[in-house]
Amino acid sequence: MPRMTKLLLQLHAAADRRHGGGPGPGRRHPLTPRHASAAGRFAPTALVLCLLALAAAVTTLALALTLHRHGHDPGAAPGASPRGFAVVINTWRRHALLRRSAAHYAACPSVDAVHVVWSEPRPPPERLRRGLVVLDNNGTRRVRVRFETSNNGGSAGDSSLNNRFRPIRGLDADAVFSVDDDLIVPCSTLRFAFDVWRSAPNAMVGFVPRMHWIADPRDSTKEYRYGSWWSVWWTGTYSMVLSKASFFHRRYLDLYTNQMLPSIRKYVNENRNCEDIAMSFLVANATGAPPIWVQGRIFEIGSSGISSLKGHGLQRSRCLNTFAAMYGHMPLVATTVKAVDSRRSWFW
Repeated sequence: MPRMTKLLLQLHAAADRRHGGGPGPGRRHPLTPRHASAAGRFAPTALVLCLLALAAAVTTLALALTLHRHGHDPGAAPGASPRGFAVVINTWRRHALLRRSAAHYAACPSVDAVHVVWSEPRPPPERLRRGLVVLDNNGTRRVRVRFETSNNGGSAGDSSLNNRFRPIRGLDADAVFSVDDDLIVPCSTLRFAFDVWRSAPNAMVGFVPRMHWIADPRDSTKEYRYGSWWSVWWTGTYSMVLSKASFFHRRYLDLYTNQMLPSIRKYVNENRNCEDIAMSFLVANATGAPPIWVQGRIFEIGSSGISSLKGHGLQRSRCLNTFAAMYGHMPLVATTVKAVDSRRSWFW
């Protein structure tokens, strides 16, 4: 690598560490920074303006070099649609939350359609169906809200957690935003994450980062343990973004359902857990690259789920080790990169 390129990457890494990137090794993902004018917020000196411009140039060039190094060319990636995206809501017997979340996402300008993954034993009630016909912000365009059952008909579906990653017939958008029925992401934040995904459409892009850690670095067997949010917060390092609030390309739905190891789907069914880890493994194995964590506030509108149950972390660690054994290696890639909307940040 030429000396100047190496220096620019070192400067970029140092900037990450100063502004919350955190320690730890990791590959860097393509992301073109979005810079807005700061004239309306403050009047810095000419020196500060020059430093900011220099920092922006260094960051942009360093990330462009990383883009080339990892082979993530947004222009060359298949299916990088400039259009809107589909929201896929996973729900289970929380109809009031479903109404609220479906109405919110259907009103977001960039959303093409809302698909509800229905896994309850009985078909969706007609009253619920009628209540999910939503107009956009102008009150003129009907946003499609469709229930996805196991056979895409009107009948009941099975309760497998793998259902949330079934291929969807008639899906027009390339980008899928997978979200739980009790999570609300503001429309502006969602749009920024979509723009990030468009810069790297092969990656998973999301709001809930997690990490896999080697339990004992001295042990040659490399047993892994699951790192929750607090380990990510403390170290700034992550290797997964959970599918409870993340973007990915629709082709991963087919890969998960029809090409991923059947033993992994069987494990998810038997243990009623870890379908999100399985998707993270799938994408990392296909790309050889880490996901992208987007900084943004999300709101939980429901009660705690299975993550609050006793022994949840231990179960997730078992999933990591089981899936790694099935793959024959650990495909997850750690990183410290975080996508931040600089228009809403003083320090970036």
